[in-house]
Amino acid sequence: MTRQRLLSLTLNGRERGDAVADNRLLLDYLREQCGLTGTKQGCDGGECGACTVLVDGRARLSCITLAAACEGRHVETIESLGRDGRMSELQRAFHEKLGSQCGYCTPGMIMASEALLRRTPKPDEEQIRSALGGNICRCTGYVKIIEAVSHAARERGHDG
Repeated sequence: MTRQRLLSLTLNGRERGDAVADNRLLLDYLREQCGLTGTKQGCDGGECGACTVLVDGRARLSCITLAAACEGRHVETIESLGRDGRMSELQRAFHEKLGSQCGYCTPGMIMASEALLRRTPKPDEEQIRSALGGNICRCTGYVKIIEAVSHAARERGHDG
């Protein structure tokens, strides 16, 4: 019998408390218990990055993170980025610069990029490549993805 615990965390800016099994993965908790299906299930082994979310502002692979490890933390998914039905500048940049093709890796790419832009507002190409090194895309050559992140960084610089 699997033990359960009460998990209290802030998810996409809202306090939550849910009973979760000790062995429940964060990916499964988000998708099945919270209904946040933007986080994608890819390799189930921490190798592709499709499941990337932010935990306390840092990129984390939800397929190899236990939900219980997020007790008291702030977790953000792709659903947290848009406001009032509008895409964030990073989401918009991926759309405008053709940074996604099939779209399966896109939420993880965007969340890894979001973590980068929060800590490095004006990254160079090498910093972008390094930040996205754990995210695999089977459809693109990454050029458009890097262009999208660079464009979003420039756009954010105009806001402040």
